[in-house]
Amino acid sequence: MTSKDMNLTKAHARYLESRLIEVARMAGRARLDNSTAPPLPKLPEADVSDMEYFIEQARIVMPVLGVNIFRTPEAAVAVPNGEGTDGRRDSPIFTMSVKSEGIEARAREIDGEFTVLQGSGARSAWKGAESHAYRSLRVRLEQDGTIAPSVDGTNMVFTRDHVFASPSAAAAMIAGRAANGRKVWVDRSSGISYGEWETQGVD
Repeated sequence: MTSKDMNLTKAHARYLESRLIEVARMAGRARLDNSTAPPLPKLPEADVSDMEYFIEQARIVMPVLGVNIFRTPEAAVAVPNGEGTDGRRDSPIFTMSVKSEGIEARAREIDGEFTVLQGSGARSAWKGAESHAYRSLRVRLEQDGTIAPSVDGTNMVFTRDHVFASPSAAAAMIAGRAANGRKVWVDRSSGISYGEWETQGVD
């Protein structure tokens, strides 16, 4: 944590527990079983600084290990046909529609992850095969409040940005059935699909 040795006490552990639960809730990537978060114990200012440094290091290391529950999707401003600082082209905003239901959703690839944006619409209920793996994901997102009824009650809406493992998983949540996300997500400004955009510049 720091260059000096430090013995962790129960108060330090309670502080870390409380803050990590708070960070996980803000990230919105997992449903927490904890009904309440323990209150932050009072620590000397220097100890609080050390604990916060530990948390920041955990937020850096955990995604490297494949654990993303503390990683908050960061909104970014689209730069058409531009490149990010790492050389990767910035993602445009992709849209997907279910015209028969009057539904439209928006998504971007943010930091290498396919993210459906807050306010995107979704079908009111799952219409696909009951045994499909995506159905359980849809149920979970409804249970944790990520997808909730729209104001008029006709469909559902994303209450916050949500990261998906693939564009097809995201598309299935919007359509209420399995869908090929590489085709149905389209950048309207250029007319290209997500799959086409992803492979641009690849030999």
